[in-house]
Amino acid sequence: MKNAAIYARVSTSHHDQNPEVQLSTLRRFCRSREWKIEHEIIDHGYTGGNDKRPGLKRLMELAKCREIDAIVVLKMDRLFRSLKHLVTALDDFSALGIEFVAVTDNIDYTTPSGRLFVQVLGSLAEFEKALVRERTLLGLQHAKAKGKTLGRPRTIDSDVILSLDQEGCSQREIQKRTGVSKGTIWRVLKACPKNPSETSVKKPNDFNRQNSESECPTNERIVGTQKSDEKDKSSGNED
Repeated sequence: MKNAAIYARVSTSHHDQNPEVQLSTLRRFCRSREWKIEHEIIDHGYTGGNDKRPGLKRLMELAKCREIDAIVVLKMDRLFRSLKHLVTALDDFSALGIEFVAVTDNIDYTTPSGRLFVQVLGSLAEFEKALVRERTLLGLQHAKAKGKTLGRPRTIDSDVILSLDQEGCSQREIQKRTGVSKGTIWRVLKACPKNPSETSVKKPNDFNRQNSESECPTNERIVGTQKSDEKDKSSGNED
């Protein structure tokens, strides 16, 4: 007799999404195969796209430890989040010698037709991956043909911007020659004004007065920080 794990997933608390509806069908199927149900696993309130489901994690742990011989679900979308996930998981189950059945999808990986179906799904997954790669390459080629810069934005030395500004180039011309944004050019020029008159110079009296005020504060407050264990002892662990 084979030891089976049945898995149910519901994404909402609606009465039509009662996991018991799925479990009762799975139990009947296992009885028809004379399989012993060792584990009943439920993920309640999780969507299929969530791969952090605790029930899914537990199911994969049981499979890797070979504590079960078969996994039974109502439909494939109850367990798998994507076509790629389905193909990868079924390959893992096959390598571990674990049978997989999706009852209402009529997918029985233990039969030749079931294995053929999974192979077709695997081919479709590879085809989808190839299409995505092809579209990505075409998009990059199209962007390159339009003169768009690909990859990370290049950095520009602020000295180059300042040098062009001193040559009399406008910000528009600097942007055209360096490829940096107007905002970056404006910030560089603002941080390093070319006219000394634009910088503020403190008078000696102001400078001395500021130093004296900072060195001799009139309302200085010193706060000592006590270690947490010492504070607890002195205060009796009160806030």
